[in-house]
This record gives sequence, C-alpha cells and structure tokens, in this order.
Amino acid sequence: MSSTPTLQTHYRRQGALDALVLVVPAIPFALVFGLTVRESGLAVWLGWSSSPIMFSGAAQITLVTLVGEGASLAAAATAALVVGARHLFYSFSMAPVMQRQPRWFRWLAPYMLIDQVFALCVGKRDLPPSDFRHYYLAAGITFWSFWMVFTALGLFVGPVIPADMDISFATPVLFMGLLITAIDGWQKALVAGFAMLVTLALVDMPSRSGLLIAVVAGIALGLLIDKARRIW
Repeated sequence: MSSTPTLQTHYRRQGALDALVLVVPAIPFALVFGLTVRESGLAVWLGWSSSPIMFSGAAQITLVTLVGEGASLAAAATAALVVGARHLFYSFSMAPVMQRQPRWFRWLAPYMLIDQVFALCVGKRDLPPSDFRHYYLAAGITFWSFWMVFTALGLFVGPVIPADMDISFATPVLFMGLLITAIDGWQKALVAGFAMLVTLALVDMPSRSGLLIAVVAGIALGLLIDKARRIW
C-alpha cells in the first residue's frame, strides 16, 4: 500500500517535530558527555568521534569514562556493548515492520534505532511501509543532526560549567522521560519497576552486565504477564 506525496510530507514533518521534543532533554546529556570526554584525558576529536561511530549516548559515556579511568580497551568496549545491548531488543520489536521495507532501509535504519527513535516509532508500526519509512527517517536524521552538534558543543561548554552546578541528573532524567512516555498500562509499569529493582540489586556487577540481566529479567516478566492474561 503506497501513500500520497502529501501524506509522506506530513509524516516527515511530524517525525522531525516529534524528535525535536526529545532533543531538548538530551541537551544536558550532551553536555555531560562533553565534560566526560574532557575529564577522561582523551583527545577531543577522538572522544567526539564516538558520536557518529556509535551514536549511543549511554554507551559513549561508558566507553569514554572507563578508558579515562585506565581500563583496558577490551574491558571498556565490553561494558559499552553491554550497555548498548538493549538495542537488540528494540530490533526484535521492530523486525516485523522492517521486513516490509526495502533493503537499503533495512541496512540504514538500525544505525538510527536509538532510545528516542524507538520510543517515537514503536507506536507507528501499523502505518503503511512508505509512511513509516518517512516518519522514521525524519525522526532519526533530526535527532542525529542535533546530537552531533550538541556533543561537539558539549566539549567546550561542559568544562566551563561551574563545579557546584551538578548536571549529572541529565542522564536519569532523560531515560525517565522516555520511560514515562512508553508506559501506558499497569503491566508495563510493573515490568519497568521490576527491571529497575534488578538493576539496583546488580549494580556492582562487572562491565555493567547487571543492566543486560535486568533487561532479560524484565522481558521474561513481560512474557509471563502476557501469557497469564491470555490464559485468564
């Protein structure tokens, strides 16, 4: 089923506007990243290069922080991969709609499947393939562009922020905002709360592996709830 050029323009505009809303809470996060790069002792250009290469703020901060603390590159990369492993589960969720897309899009789309893009697009999976594609690309490219710019600015703005101004709140606030946006029922709230408790319980595990275990535990609980609902 194809859509008209007017609808395609509508979804491109809507995708860009929706992404802009999520760019705002990501700005302090970008400043945190810039400050992290500066404090790590890495070359500025090398630290910023993780933005276009990885395009995953949490994984970037994990990698840069551990390298700055003297961890081996292998250990830092492993921790970053664990933090970014949640994107695999995003891929599982988006797989059905991606199967209806052209090959070039299936190769490009995973690069932009970050938390914000997933949060925006997961509810658009029932759109016709062309409309979904235009919305997804508009949201992804918009967020990518702003992330590149603000992480670059963060390298210079972050270090001049007064020491008594704690901006470390940016990371949990950003993800809490995404979480609240995604929760639309008690089942999701229960799964999110359970995964949070598991994360806290396993916070001291090496290489941030507790995060991955918490994700798997949350998915398992979600599947059990869904199965129970069908039986009842």
